[in-house]
Amino acid sequence: MTGVTEIAELLRTRRAARTPFIVGVTGAVAVGKSTFAGELAAAIAAWPGAPAVEVVATDGFLFPNVVLEGRGLLNRKGFPETYDGEAMRAALAGIRQGPALFSTYSHVLYNVDPALARRLERPGVLIVEGLGLHEGAAALGLDALIYLDADEAHIEAWFEERFIDLWREAETDPASFYARFRHMNEAETRALAVQVWRAINLPNLRQYIVLGRDVADLVVRKGADHQIQSVSERAP
Repeated sequence: MTGVTEIAELLRTRRAARTPFIVGVTGAVAVGKSTFAGELAAAIAAWPGAPAVEVVATDGFLFPNVVLEGRGLLNRKGFPETYDGEAMRAALAGIRQGPALFSTYSHVLYNVDPALARRLERPGVLIVEGLGLHEGAAALGLDALIYLDADEAHIEAWFEERFIDLWREAETDPASFYARFRHMNEAETRALAVQVWRAINLPNLRQYIVLGRDVADLVVRKGADHQIQSVSERAP
Protein backbone atom coordinates (compact mmCIF):
# COMPACT_ATOMS: atom_id res chain seq x y z
CA MET A 1 0.00 0.00 0.00
CA THR A 2 1.36 3.42 -0.94
CA GLY A 3 1.78 5.85 1.94
CA VAL A 4 2.67 9.51 2.31
CA THR A 5 6.41 8.78 2.17
CA GLU A 6 6.00 7.10 -1.23
CA ILE A 7 3.88 10.01 -2.44
CA ALA A 8 6.62 12.40 -1.37
CA GLU A 9 9.10 10.37 -3.42
CA LEU A 10 6.86 10.62 -6.49
CA LEU A 11 6.90 14.39 -6.04
CA ARG A 12 10.68 14.44 -5.64
CA THR A 13 11.05 12.96 -9.13
CA ARG A 14 9.00 15.88 -10.45
CA ARG A 15 10.80 18.60 -8.54
CA ALA A 16 13.89 19.05 -10.73
CA ALA A 17 15.65 22.25 -9.59
CA ARG A 18 12.55 24.36 -8.96
CA THR A 19 12.67 26.45 -5.78
CA PRO A 20 10.27 26.82 -4.29
CA PHE A 21 8.57 23.67 -5.53
CA ILE A 22 4.88 24.50 -5.04
CA VAL A 23 2.51 21.57 -4.47
CA GLY A 24 -1.26 21.94 -4.25
CA VAL A 25 -3.42 19.57 -2.22
CA THR A 26 -7.15 19.69 -2.89
CA GLY A 27 -10.31 17.65 -2.49
CA ALA A 28 -13.67 17.90 -0.77
CA VAL A 29 -14.35 19.74 2.45
CA ALA A 30 -13.40 17.41 5.36
CA VAL A 31 -11.54 14.90 3.15
CA GLY A 32 -8.43 15.42 5.28
CA LYS A 33 -6.41 17.96 3.30
CA SER A 34 -4.81 19.69 6.30
CA THR A 35 -3.76 16.44 7.96
CA PHE A 36 -2.40 15.04 4.71
CA ALA A 37 -0.51 18.27 3.98
CA GLY A 38 1.13 18.16 7.39
CA GLU A 39 2.18 14.53 6.93
CA LEU A 40 3.45 15.29 3.43
CA ALA A 41 5.47 18.24 4.73
CA ALA A 42 7.17 15.98 7.29
CA ALA A 43 7.99 13.40 4.59
CA ILE A 44 9.40 16.05 2.24
CA ALA A 45 11.52 17.56 5.04
CA ALA A 46 13.28 14.17 5.18
CA TRP A 47 14.44 14.43 1.55
CA PRO A 48 18.22 14.58 0.98
CA GLY A 49 19.31 18.12 1.73
CA ALA A 50 16.33 18.61 4.07
CA PRO A 51 14.53 21.38 2.16
CA ALA A 52 12.63 23.95 4.19
CA VAL A 53 8.91 23.20 3.87
CA GLU A 54 5.98 25.52 4.54
CA VAL A 55 2.25 24.76 4.47
CA VAL A 56 -0.42 27.36 3.75
CA ALA A 57 -4.19 27.06 3.27
CA THR A 58 -6.24 28.56 0.48
CA ASP A 59 -8.89 29.45 3.09
CA GLY A 60 -6.73 32.46 3.85
CA PHE A 61 -7.76 33.81 0.46
CA LEU A 62 -11.48 33.62 1.15
CA PHE A 63 -13.06 37.03 1.09
CA PRO A 64 -13.84 38.24 4.65
CA ASN A 65 -17.36 37.55 5.89
CA VAL A 66 -18.32 41.22 5.63
CA VAL A 67 -17.52 41.12 1.90
CA LEU A 68 -19.33 37.82 1.39
CA GLU A 69 -22.39 39.13 3.24
CA GLY A 70 -22.43 42.24 1.07
CA ARG A 71 -22.35 40.10 -2.05
CA GLY A 72 -24.94 37.61 -0.78
CA LEU A 73 -22.36 34.82 -0.83
CA LEU A 74 -21.92 33.89 2.82
CA ASN A 75 -23.91 30.68 2.37
CA ARG A 76 -21.75 29.76 -0.62
CA LYS A 77 -18.45 29.98 1.26
CA GLY A 78 -15.97 27.65 -0.39
CA PHE A 79 -17.41 28.06 -3.90
CA PRO A 80 -14.97 29.59 -6.44
CA GLU A 81 -16.55 33.05 -6.34
CA THR A 82 -15.89 33.36 -2.59
CA TYR A 83 -12.10 33.26 -3.07
CA ASP A 84 -9.84 36.16 -4.00
CA GLY A 85 -8.13 34.25 -6.78
CA GLU A 86 -6.11 37.25 -7.87
CA ALA A 87 -4.59 37.63 -4.40
CA MET A 88 -3.79 33.92 -4.23
CA ARG A 89 -2.03 33.91 -7.60
CA ALA A 90 -0.09 37.05 -6.59
CA ALA A 91 1.08 35.43 -3.36
CA LEU A 92 2.19 32.26 -5.15
CA ALA A 93 4.05 34.31 -7.76
CA GLY A 94 5.58 36.46 -5.03
CA ILE A 95 6.95 33.56 -2.99
CA ARG A 96 8.98 32.47 -6.01
CA GLN A 97 10.85 35.76 -5.86
CA GLY A 98 11.20 36.25 -2.11
CA PRO A 99 9.14 36.79 1.05
CA ALA A 100 5.33 36.88 0.62
CA LEU A 101 2.37 37.47 2.91
CA PHE A 102 -0.24 34.75 3.35
CA SER A 103 -3.52 35.44 5.10
CA THR A 104 -4.90 32.81 7.49
CA TYR A 105 -8.43 31.61 8.12
CA SER A 106 -9.82 30.69 11.53
CA HIS A 107 -12.32 27.83 11.51
CA VAL A 108 -13.27 28.79 15.06
CA LEU A 109 -14.14 32.36 14.05
CA TYR A 110 -15.40 31.17 10.66
CA ASN A 111 -13.57 34.09 9.08
CA VAL A 112 -10.20 35.30 7.84
CA ASP A 113 -8.19 36.43 10.87
CA PRO A 114 -5.73 39.27 10.02
CA ALA A 115 -3.91 38.63 13.29
CA LEU A 116 -2.83 35.22 12.02
CA ALA A 117 -1.33 36.42 8.71
CA ARG A 118 2.09 34.89 7.99
CA ARG A 119 4.99 36.46 6.13
CA LEU A 120 6.97 33.57 4.68
CA GLU A 121 10.53 33.52 3.44
CA ARG A 122 10.98 31.61 0.20
CA PRO A 123 11.00 27.90 1.18
CA GLY A 124 12.39 24.92 -0.68
CA VAL A 125 8.88 23.45 -0.91
CA LEU A 126 5.54 25.15 -0.40
CA ILE A 127 2.41 23.05 0.11
CA VAL A 128 -0.85 24.85 -0.62
CA GLU A 129 -3.88 22.96 0.68
CA GLY A 130 -7.55 23.71 0.29
CA LEU A 131 -10.30 24.50 -2.18
CA GLY A 132 -10.07 26.77 -5.20
CA LEU A 133 -7.41 24.64 -6.89
CA HIS A 134 -9.70 22.75 -9.26
CA GLU A 135 -8.36 24.54 -12.37
CA GLY A 136 -5.12 22.60 -12.11
CA ALA A 137 -1.45 23.30 -11.47
CA ALA A 138 -0.62 25.19 -14.67
CA ALA A 139 -3.56 27.57 -14.35
CA LEU A 140 -2.69 28.49 -10.77
CA GLY A 141 1.08 28.69 -10.87
CA LEU A 142 1.64 25.40 -9.03
CA ASP A 143 4.26 22.82 -9.93
CA ALA A 144 2.11 19.81 -9.01
CA LEU A 145 -1.43 19.13 -7.81
CA ILE A 146 -2.63 16.29 -5.57
CA TYR A 147 -6.31 15.42 -5.37
CA LEU A 148 -7.62 13.54 -2.32
CA ASP A 149 -10.52 11.33 -3.34
CA ALA A 150 -13.00 9.28 -1.29
CA ASP A 151 -16.60 8.07 -1.41
CA GLU A 152 -19.09 10.86 -0.84
CA ALA A 153 -20.68 8.95 2.04
CA HIS A 154 -17.35 8.74 3.85
CA ILE A 155 -16.65 12.44 3.37
CA GLU A 156 -20.11 13.37 4.66
CA ALA A 157 -19.46 11.33 7.81
CA TRP A 158 -16.07 13.02 8.30
CA PHE A 159 -17.66 16.45 7.86
CA GLU A 160 -20.35 15.64 10.41
CA GLU A 161 -17.76 14.56 12.99
CA ARG A 162 -15.65 17.67 12.40
CA PHE A 163 -18.72 19.85 12.83
CA ILE A 164 -19.57 18.09 16.09
CA ASP A 165 -16.00 18.47 17.38
CA LEU A 166 -16.10 22.22 16.76
CA TRP A 167 -19.54 22.40 18.39
CA ARG A 168 -18.25 20.61 21.49
CA GLU A 169 -15.19 22.86 21.73
CA ALA A 170 -17.46 25.91 21.57
CA GLU A 171 -18.96 24.98 24.95
CA THR A 172 -16.00 26.69 26.61
CA ASP A 173 -15.29 29.24 23.88
CA PRO A 174 -18.04 31.88 23.50
CA ALA A 175 -16.02 33.55 20.73
CA SER A 176 -16.36 30.48 18.53
CA PHE A 177 -18.68 30.67 15.54
CA TYR A 178 -20.11 27.35 16.71
CA ALA A 179 -21.15 28.79 20.08
CA ARG A 180 -24.37 29.94 18.40
CA PHE A 181 -25.37 26.29 18.10
CA ARG A 182 -24.76 25.37 21.74
CA HIS A 183 -28.48 25.72 22.57
CA MET A 184 -29.04 22.68 20.33
CA ASN A 185 -28.60 19.10 21.50
CA GLU A 186 -26.20 16.75 19.71
CA ALA A 187 -28.87 15.11 17.56
CA GLU A 188 -30.07 18.52 16.35
CA THR A 189 -26.50 19.62 15.68
CA ARG A 190 -25.78 16.48 13.68
CA ALA A 191 -28.90 17.11 11.63
CA LEU A 192 -27.68 20.65 10.97
CA ALA A 193 -24.27 19.36 9.91
CA VAL A 194 -25.90 17.01 7.39
CA GLN A 195 -28.04 19.86 6.11
CA VAL A 196 -24.99 22.09 5.61
CA TRP A 197 -23.13 19.29 3.85
CA ARG A 198 -25.94 18.48 1.45
CA ALA A 199 -26.95 22.09 0.74
CA ILE A 200 -23.48 23.62 0.36
CA ASN A 201 -20.48 21.32 0.44
CA LEU A 202 -21.83 18.44 -1.63
CA PRO A 203 -22.99 20.67 -4.52
CA ASN A 204 -19.62 22.44 -4.43
CA LEU A 205 -17.87 19.09 -4.60
CA ARG A 206 -19.93 17.85 -7.53
CA GLN A 207 -19.92 21.11 -9.51
CA TYR A 208 -16.39 22.39 -8.97
CA ILE A 209 -14.03 20.62 -6.57
CA VAL A 210 -14.12 17.25 -8.34
CA LEU A 211 -12.92 18.92 -11.55
CA GLY A 212 -9.49 18.93 -9.91
CA ARG A 213 -9.42 15.14 -10.02
CA ASP A 214 -9.18 15.16 -13.81
CA VAL A 215 -6.25 17.59 -13.93
CA ALA A 216 -4.34 16.45 -10.83
CA ASP A 217 -0.85 15.03 -11.15
CA LEU A 218 -1.58 12.55 -8.35
CA VAL A 219 -4.97 11.22 -7.26
CA VAL A 220 -4.88 9.75 -3.76
CA ARG A 221 -7.81 7.46 -2.95
CA LYS A 222 -8.77 7.12 0.72
CA GLY A 223 -10.93 4.55 2.47
CA ALA A 224 -13.48 4.94 5.26
CA ASP A 225 -10.69 4.89 7.86
CA HIS A 226 -8.80 7.72 6.11
CA GLN A 227 -6.08 5.28 5.08
CA ILE A 228 -4.64 5.58 1.57
CA GLN A 229 -5.93 2.82 -0.70
CA SER A 230 -4.30 3.77 -3.99
CA VAL A 231 -2.40 6.49 -5.84
CA SER A 232 -2.82 7.24 -9.53
CA GLU A 233 -0.12 9.30 -11.25
CA ARG A 234 -0.51 11.37 -14.39
CA ALA A 235 2.57 11.53 -16.57
CA PRO A 236 4.57 14.80 -16.21
